[in-house]
Amino acid sequence: MKFNHVCIMGLGYIGLPTACMFASNGIRVTGVDVNEHIVQTLNQGKIHIQEPGLDPLVQAALLSGLLTVKSYPEPADAFIITVPTPFYDNKKADMRAVTSATEMIGAYLQVGNVVILESTSPPRTTVDLVQPILERSGLKAGKDFLLAYSPERVLPGQILKELEENARVIGGIDIASAEAGRDLYATFVKGEIVLTDATTAEMIKLMENTYRDINIAIANEFARIADRFGVNVWEAIGIANKHPRVKIMNPGPGVGGHCISVDPWFLVEAAPDLTPLVRTARQVNDAQPHFVVDLVRRAEGSLTGKRIAVLGLAFKADVDDLRESPAVEIVRLLNQEGAHTLAYEPYALEANLEGVQLATTLEAALEGAELILLLVRHRQFLELTPTIIAQRTTTRRVIDAVNAWSSNEWPEAGFEVHTLGVGSLQPAPAIQQ
Repeated sequence: MKFNHVCIMGLGYIGLPTACMFASNGIRVTGVDVNEHIVQTLNQGKIHIQEPGLDPLVQAALLSGLLTVKSYPEPADAFIITVPTPFYDNKKADMRAVTSATEMIGAYLQVGNVVILESTSPPRTTVDLVQPILERSGLKAGKDFLLAYSPERVLPGQILKELEENARVIGGIDIASAEAGRDLYATFVKGEIVLTDATTAEMIKLMENTYRDINIAIANEFARIADRFGVNVWEAIGIANKHPRVKIMNPGPGVGGHCISVDPWFLVEAAPDLTPLVRTARQVNDAQPHFVVDLVRRAEGSLTGKRIAVLGLAFKADVDDLRESPAVEIVRLLNQEGAHTLAYEPYALEANLEGVQLATTLEAALEGAELILLLVRHRQFLELTPTIIAQRTTTRRVIDAVNAWSSNEWPEAGFEVHTLGVGSLQPAPAIQQ
């Protein structure tokens, strides 16, 4: 199939880069977002998210006229849904954005169109939710229009590269739909394009992130066990990974982001009787921020009035994404215990987070601090030395939740560093999950 015009619903971390990839390959794109701030920002030639290489790509696409940004869709050859799918407090998938985007598309749907859902969704969302809504138009999926599911599988910080180079899965409601999706993404995808059915494609995305979540959970449990028995878990993992069939991941303050911390719950929701392991792994990782707070408490005693400089709030290193970040949860837990936290997140200096006080500079965060809590392995933090830190603060007490400052130069410079997963304090109590 040939495509001249694509309409992309949702201009976040996936939708906007995808729109630019199509536009940079000569296809006219209408980018749609219901957030007027996003629409206005983009139409001013600015971007609302941080991703290497994205800013010039957006500006070029806008200047070329191949990308236009609106708050409503218009007729097109293909529609792609890239809206968020968070969960409610009860861990059930919130599909309102997908429903709304699908309803908007239905008003513009024409014979011969292709509709592709990219938003991560519980199994059978494409056939049980999206298809019936689109068929309210009077058109029939597989006969009058084609329908497929194609999960995004990219890493923040490398989105543009991975959109182009990663393997792309296309799951159609029928063979023709899958093949149409292949033709559409072949516009810019250089990696392998694999065709399957829609529900299998939905499962693939959930399986990938659930696999990673479970492996992180066992690493976090190893860190807790090491803490209790006086072992350095980082050393132990390094040695264990010398085994040719072992690849243990690194522990940390928890699991965040819009994928790994969310997607496993979609499987639990869809099949609660079949997913005890998935549920337990989620509970382990959701409890990890409490373990970090306990580490702080055991190192410092009472946290009431304690001035803590928190370094890093993003869910992973070198990105601005704060969604579901365990670091944010840790700050809120510390505040609930009476601590006075001041957080420095170099990639999101203007973030507005309820219950979190932000510093605009490292110096401001460190001023007057009694304790430094390192939560993210940002490049800027890895480059810090004991000498640099000593010039900016009088405190010599550090808790490192990501094993970034573990070299001997820190204690040699007079710093007392407690590292997550290194048993140097009183044994940890039981963790409530």
